[in-house]
Amino acid sequence: MVKITIDGRQVEVKEGMTILQAAESIGIEIPHLCFHPAFPPEGSCRLCLVEIEGRPKLELACSTIVQEGMTISTQSETVRQARRSVLEFLLAEHPLDCPICDKAGNCQLQDYYQEYGLFDSQFKENKERKSKKVALGKNLILDRERCILCTRCVRFLKEITRTGELGVFQRGLRSEIDYFPGQPVDNNYSGNLAELCPVGAITDKDFRFQTRSWFLQSGPSICPHCSRACSIYIDYHVGFPRVELDKYVYRIRARENPEINDYWICDFGRYNYAYLEKKRATKVLVRENGQAQEGDWDSQIERLVKKIKEFYLKKKTNRIGLVLHSALTNEELYLAKKIFQEDLPEVNIFLIDPPEGEGDNWLLTPSRTPNLKGLELIGLQPQKFPPEKPLTELEILIIFAYLPHGEDQYNQLRSLLEKSHFSVLFTAHQTALMNQVDVVFPTTLLAEKEGSVVNVEEKLQKFPAALTPPGTARSEREILLTLGRGLGINFSFYRQLKTPAAVFDQLSQDISYFRGSK
Repeated sequence: MVKITIDGRQVEVKEGMTILQAAESIGIEIPHLCFHPAFPPEGSCRLCLVEIEGRPKLELACSTIVQEGMTISTQSETVRQARRSVLEFLLAEHPLDCPICDKAGNCQLQDYYQEYGLFDSQFKENKERKSKKVALGKNLILDRERCILCTRCVRFLKEITRTGELGVFQRGLRSEIDYFPGQPVDNNYSGNLAELCPVGAITDKDFRFQTRSWFLQSGPSICPHCSRACSIYIDYHVGFPRVELDKYVYRIRARENPEINDYWICDFGRYNYAYLEKKRATKVLVRENGQAQEGDWDSQIERLVKKIKEFYLKKKTNRIGLVLHSALTNEELYLAKKIFQEDLPEVNIFLIDPPEGEGDNWLLTPSRTPNLKGLELIGLQPQKFPPEKPLTELEILIIFAYLPHGEDQYNQLRSLLEKSHFSVLFTAHQTALMNQVDVVFPTTLLAEKEGSVVNVEEKLQKFPAALTPPGTARSEREILLTLGRGLGINFSFYRQLKTPAAVFDQLSQDISYFRGSK
């Protein structure tokens, strides 16, 4: 540890830290635009200047390593004047685009001007005119007038993806960001560049001119599109009074998690969010005489419980079929195991997941569900579908479907549905299966419920509900608990499990992997 003094405070910080990192560790903010913790210091924006006692000039906080006995001032008049001067240089050529800039509202340049600037411009000349709409490649538009040449984008492609499509071309006043001839940005992580840009020079075609950031609310969640289960934020708009919006969810952003995805997410997870709204199942449907009619939760769940209990009492649970998927939470898979593998012996349990896709040997994995490892750790032992041995007739078929990536994997269920006497479908999306089952129950997606998953590297993540479920949709956890209580086989056990946290605590007691998890 190293003892230093920052703004009159004597503190101990780790040896080898920069002044910027040391200040942040004790809650002191030093403004910066080019620095990012994922890259080596660049020092090009000059905004992080600080005063160090005994040194003749101001020093860069982002690249200066702390030393024993160092006395640092981050708020002296000399430092504040230097920041004002740097901001004035940056803004001299910066366009007054704030009213139409996608970054307005969470732009660092705006924030720093408000805190350290508020000066009258001395710039009398005409601003430089540069290209306003340069296509950098997949999903990205560059406004060269807004660019402050912080080079975050260049360093990301050099240090992180190692694809190196961008560089700084020309010199002096004419310096500009561009891609190398014939090499536009076309990798699976291009969307991170718009998120990295501190001033809105690089914008995302998907979000461009859609809404203003101050209208958006953000909810933490995890990405369900592969078994990496990256940490994300979901940005959504609740709408205005008397004004109906075309969209509810407007973008997905990376949420920092050093153990799983650092500061990044892949484009597959970033842009495939339409499933959160499109073709959602929102109400209970009951098929009678070939026609689907709206039903209610309580009576239809009771109907299902009565059917299952009848087969349990007759010791014919081998006539019950259950279809699961590994996009369910640990809590839900645990309840499914307790009910259908322990309370109801000999139930035929099948796993039907989306077909594997292409991975990229970094964040994106071939598996298209987030909790396959959790299913293994919990000890569920589903059969692959279709099974190797021919099935005896299944009189009751219970399907938990997962459809963000399409429904082709469920086509083979149709022959079973034709033979079953009673079938129910729990689904978050509308599907052709709805025309064949007796009852459809709307369920929630991962973003709409609280729970936990275990990713491909056996790292556990807990997450809250980020979005409000549509219509009368309920989580599979609520559904399974209702089934467990209704069956009455182990009523006292299910009665105590009233929250996701209570289910997780019980899961932790039963399975050693989950013990001690926060």
